[in-house]
Amino acid sequence: MGNLPAFILCLIIVAVVLEMVRRKQLREKYALLWLVVGLATLVLAAWPQLLGIVAQWVGIALPSNLIFILSILLLLGVCLHLSWEISGAEDETRTLAEEVAILRTQVERLEHGADSSTAQGSVPPRPSP
Repeated sequence: MGNLPAFILCLIIVAVVLEMVRRKQLREKYALLWLVVGLATLVLAAWPQLLGIVAQWVGIALPSNLIFILSILLLLGVCLHLSWEISGAEDETRTLAEEVAILRTQVERLEHGADSSTAQGSVPPRPSP
């Protein structure tokens, strides 16, 4: 095995991803992508001639070009997925901000109602649970 350093590096990356999932520092849906990349890199590190065979099968002249194409596609996929996640988070944030504004308005109305009724000497209304 001529690519021992690359193989060891891939093993370390896979181990780090698994440890991050175990410690709940990385969610499973994101870890799956990195595990697939790590395992694919492990396979290519173990059998480097496989890259040349796949490049030839796909019709790409140089195996390194195949790596670049796959890397670019992977990065585009990650960017698209993260954009989708951010859009969902923005929608949730907007909804929560609207709900907080409504609740704040209701609390202010209750406080103003309590202030005016205590100024007149009556008992303030109790908020419903």
